[in-house]
Amino acid sequence: MSAKPSILADENIPYARQAFEDIGRVRLMPGRNMRPDDVRNCDALLVRSVTTVDAKLLDGSSVAFVGTATIGTDHADEKYLRKQGIRFASAPGSNALSVAEYVTAALLELCAAGILKPPAVTVAVIGVGNVGGRVAAKLDALGFPSLLNDPPLAEATGDKKYRPLDEILPLADVVTLHVPLTREGPCPTHRMADAAFFAAMKPGAVFINTSRGSVMDELALKKALSDNRLSAAVLDVWSEEPDINVETLERAFIATPHIAGYSFDGKVRGTQMLYDALAAYLGIPAKWKMEHALPPPVIPEIALPKCDEPYETVRKAVCAVYDVREDDGRMRKLRLLTPPNRGAYFDCLRKSYPVRREFPNTRIVGGGDTRALEMLAKCGFQVKG
Repeated sequence: MSAKPSILADENIPYARQAFEDIGRVRLMPGRNMRPDDVRNCDALLVRSVTTVDAKLLDGSSVAFVGTATIGTDHADEKYLRKQGIRFASAPGSNALSVAEYVTAALLELCAAGILKPPAVTVAVIGVGNVGGRVAAKLDALGFPSLLNDPPLAEATGDKKYRPLDEILPLADVVTLHVPLTREGPCPTHRMADAAFFAAMKPGAVFINTSRGSVMDELALKKALSDNRLSAAVLDVWSEEPDINVETLERAFIATPHIAGYSFDGKVRGTQMLYDALAAYLGIPAKWKMEHALPPPVIPEIALPKCDEPYETVRKAVCAVYDVREDDGRMRKLRLLTPPNRGAYFDCLRKSYPVRREFPNTRIVGGGDTRALEMLAKCGFQVKG
């Protein structure tokens, strides 16, 4: 790699130029448009999940380092990268809190709609890694019992808290997926949520997917919803992104454009992890720190809402910081567009996503509902009496 390496970065990686310009010469472009000619003379490539990183993109290039600012790595051919001696880095856990907060907001909306009856809401968490573990903690904060399924963790730890899928699906009021997309190995997840999966779920249960669109069979999900086998679905990911199946969208209770992990904190955390990885690879000091770049909180403080019921109090407080219904409303406008324009609109929603800060950036002030304050504190808010 040259003394001043050439770095090509997805333009939607926040602070990419500011962070990496002290390391090398930075060029930005849309990740979905990256082609072999764009990367040919680059030393380092920084991407998101919209860029497929494989031999077709990289053969004949000078790329020696690839970083993805995402938890998932299914868009990168890691076997090819290893074979070529190309260093690969990802951002595991960078947006885990963001996804957990999204699931929290969605669950509270399901409660407000009467689909779920708190606190008697049992949630099956499928995949208990960085994201699933955070989701389980939020469930505990809300007083919702959780059932955990993670075969690799079960084998590695021998912990009995990780239970078989066929044992927990019939027991859960909600099933939420937090798995990587894998097609090989002992536990492939590609289309794991198929017709048999939905048939095994408790009648009237809710299905949530914030992992990858291809871990579910959309046709089977649509049938389960149209047959009233399931009462609702919350979908942030889609099988053929950015080309969304409008029928699936219309059947979803909440539909969003793959933004569950799009808190500003989470995205910048991903930038920090890639910056640190590239600096370590080059053997240079890591100077850039996200703490110096993050703006002040959008909503630093809110008064505790006055409601008769603690879960509604918590929902209103969460909505003040992040209202998932707004994302749903923007997504549903996609139905009004002609099919050729829907993909561009989906990408536009992601590119122009508003700044969303995580719960710990906001203080809750005021007293009254002790139970609501306790839940909000456990959910991560600063609580001031």
